[in-house]
Amino acid sequence: MEPRLEPETAALHLGWLALLLWISALNYSVSSSAPLSPSLVPRVRTSYNFGRTFLGLDKCNACIGTSICKKFFKEEIRFDKWLASHLALPLDYLPSYPANYSDDSKTWRPVEISRLVSKHQNEISERRICASAAAPRTCSIEHVLRKTGRFQKWLQAKRLTPDLVQGLSSPLLLCPSQRLLDRVVRRYAEVADAGSIFMDHFTDRDKLRLLYTLAVNAHPIFLQIFPGAEGWPLPKYLGSCGRFLVSTSTSLLQEFYGAPPDQTADLAYQLLGVLESLRSNDLNYFLYFTHVDATMFGIFNNGHLFIRDASALGVIDKQEGSQASTMAGENKDIFSCLVADCQAKLPSCDTIPEKQSLVLVCQQVLPRLLQGKFPSLVQERIDVLLAQCGEGIRPDPEVLGAASQLKDILRLLRTCDPRFAYRYPDCKYNDKF
Repeated sequence: MEPRLEPETAALHLGWLALLLWISALNYSVSSSAPLSPSLVPRVRTSYNFGRTFLGLDKCNACIGTSICKKFFKEEIRFDKWLASHLALPLDYLPSYPANYSDDSKTWRPVEISRLVSKHQNEISERRICASAAAPRTCSIEHVLRKTGRFQKWLQAKRLTPDLVQGLSSPLLLCPSQRLLDRVVRRYAEVADAGSIFMDHFTDRDKLRLLYTLAVNAHPIFLQIFPGAEGWPLPKYLGSCGRFLVSTSTSLLQEFYGAPPDQTADLAYQLLGVLESLRSNDLNYFLYFTHVDATMFGIFNNGHLFIRDASALGVIDKQEGSQASTMAGENKDIFSCLVADCQAKLPSCDTIPEKQSLVLVCQQVLPRLLQGKFPSLVQERIDVLLAQCGEGIRPDPEVLGAASQLKDILRLLRTCDPRFAYRYPDCKYNDKF
C-alpha cells in the first residue's frame, strides 16, 4: 500500500532499483562460480534491501509480519539475475519477477513474484483512496483506510460475517455463506494461531491486511481455503502481501498450443476434469469462472495442469446456501472501488448456471489448444463437441453431455510415457491414469 511517488523521486527510485539489481545479480554470479571467504562477503544485503523497497516497507508497514516479509528478511526469497533491459517498461512495472525460494536456506526452487494488481491499477486505486478522504494527490494509504466506516466495523467484529464483505467486487464474495467466511478466517495463514472461526487473535493490522487482500484480489485467499494438498487444482500458497504473491514457477497453457497431439489431448482432458471438480466436490461448494483466458492455467514440470489465477472464481455454497448481497449497492465504499468500477452491477448468484465455466472454456481456451491436431474424422468430432459445449443458449444437460463426450475422446488420445510424470508409471498398470 505504498503512496505515489513524485516524478523526480520515482526516477531516482528506479535508478536505485537498477543499481541494486545489478549488484545483486553480480553477487549471485560471483557466488555461483566460487565460494567467497568470510572477509569478502558483502555487508550490504542487496536482496533484502531491494525486497524491502519492492514491498514498500520503506514507505508503509502493511507487510511487516507477513510470511513474504519474513522470507525477504531471512533472504529465503532471492531475486534472479535479470534487468529486463529488452522491455520498454521500468522495472517496477513488470507483472512478475523470477526469483528463488527456500524453506531452509539450503535447497532452492524457482518461483515467481507476481503482482495481484497492475502497476497502472495501483496508481488509480491510490488516487481513489486519497480522493475518498479529500486528501491531496499523495496521502497515507493505510491511515485513510483505517478511518473508513467498513474497517471500523471490522475492528469491532468477533467473526467475519456476510455484512462485513457486502459490496466488495471479488467474485468470491458475491454471495458468501457463513460457512465459507468461517473457512476464510480459519485457514488464513498470515496470523498466529490460525484455526479458529473467530478473529479474537487478529491484530488491527491483520484485519486490515485480510480486508485489503479480499478487496484487491482474492487469489491468495483461494490458495489457503482450497489448498492443493487437499486435492484442489491450485498451487501451494507460499506467501503474499498487499499486491504481491509468491507462487511456484510454471509454464502457461498457451505455451503448449504447438505441442504434440497427445500432449494437448492430455492437457484438455485435465482441464475438463478441473472444471468437473469445481462443479462437484465433497465440500459441496460450486466454484465457477466469471471469465477465462489461457493465462489463468499453468502446467507444473510433471505435466500437471492447475489454476494459476483464481481471481475470477466465484463460490456458491450448495450445502448451506449463499446469502445474496441484496444490499450490495448500499454497502459500496472505497474498498469496493480499488480494482473495479464502483458503478459496475454485480450479477445475482441465482443466475449462475452449472454450465458457465464449461461454456467459457469451450469458447475461449480449448479451440486454440485442440485446433488441427488430429486425423480428420476425429478432429471433426472434436470440433462439433466443442461447438456444442460452447453454446451458452443450450440447456445445462446438453452442455455437460457434450463436455463428457469430448473428455471420453480425449482420454483415448492420451499416451503413457515419462513426459506425463504426474501419472507415470501408474498409467502403465491402471487405465484410470
